[in-house]
Amino acid sequence: MIAVGLVFAAVAGLIHCYIFYLEALVWTAAKARATFGTTEQEADITRPLAFNQGFYNLFLAIVVAVGIVLVAAGQRTAGLTALFVATGSMVAAGLVLLLSDRSKTRPALIQLMPPLVGLVALASAA
Repeated sequence: MIAVGLVFAAVAGLIHCYIFYLEALVWTAAKARATFGTTEQEADITRPLAFNQGFYNLFLAIVVAVGIVLVAAGQRTAGLTALFVATGSMVAAGLVLLLSDRSKTRPALIQLMPPLVGLVALASAA
């Protein structure tokens, strides 16, 4: 089960890297605006907030990568701890999105399901 958990955690990390890209690097571009349902004016106004939020997503992805490397290097306790914190935070953020705006159900599930599956698989292997 640990391999399954690591794969799903890695997928979650990649998704959060993509979210970082959209929020921090191309927030005002047409594709990002279409993805998040913002107008050009809204994107311009919220750019500093999205930039900051994008980096939160990147940092979570980095912690996932560090956790995977630690587990692979035989540092199972430290690696699983990092993975539990990162994937747990991803799941919590996805739940906040889901519960705060039901029109965002699809993106919330994309954000929270891979880390949730990874978290459950890793917990069952711990």
